[in-house]
Amino acid sequence: MNADAIRRIAVIGAGQMGAGIAEVAAGKGIEVWLCDVTRERAVAAQSGVFTRLERLAQKGKIPAEAVALVRERLNAAELDDALAEADFVIEAASENPQLKAELFARADQRAPAEAVLATNTSSISITRLGAATRRPDRVAGMHFMNPVPRMKLVELVRGLATSSATLDCVKGLAERLEKTVISSLDSPGFLVNRMLIPFLNEACFALSE
Repeated sequence: MNADAIRRIAVIGAGQMGAGIAEVAAGKGIEVWLCDVTRERAVAAQSGVFTRLERLAQKGKIPAEAVALVRERLNAAELDDALAEADFVIEAASENPQLKAELFARADQRAPAEAVLATNTSSISITRLGAATRRPDRVAGMHFMNPVPRMKLVELVRGLATSSATLDCVKGLAERLEKTVISSLDSPGFLVNRMLIPFLNEACFALSE
């Protein structure tokens, strides 16, 4: 799928990362369906996004039109409803391999066959998550940084079965969201955390000397 053809995104997980991803995508005019364990959680996250943006608009930091666009495009939904017509799925649930694999299996069953399934994981194997589906070639890592509305970096991760077309689609969507993309192989910690952890360790050693 061409990234420009993406019209509806399902975001699984309405925590800080999922809500941030949903906000950014809706702000670019893409229809977003945000879901969580219950629709009530998704509604609460949706309301939180609206409230934060309205405060920014009142302070003159963003135009009122930006708030109106997100209000128009960001929806709260049940998981299966969100997946049913999604062109693109972004999983942003807790960093639990079993939970993520279960969500990918469900997304594989419910989402259209041509939909790309992406995960916001910062460390879990993309190959492992792809193996939970019947479309591992359409599974990729799309690791956003926190907080999503402010941080520009997105880490693109290729699993063993991920196709080049899928990578191009994920990269294109990230660029459509005005993010800067770096690419990583499916190795422990990917790029960001693999560099970050040694850096933090060295900082601790320096402080203790």
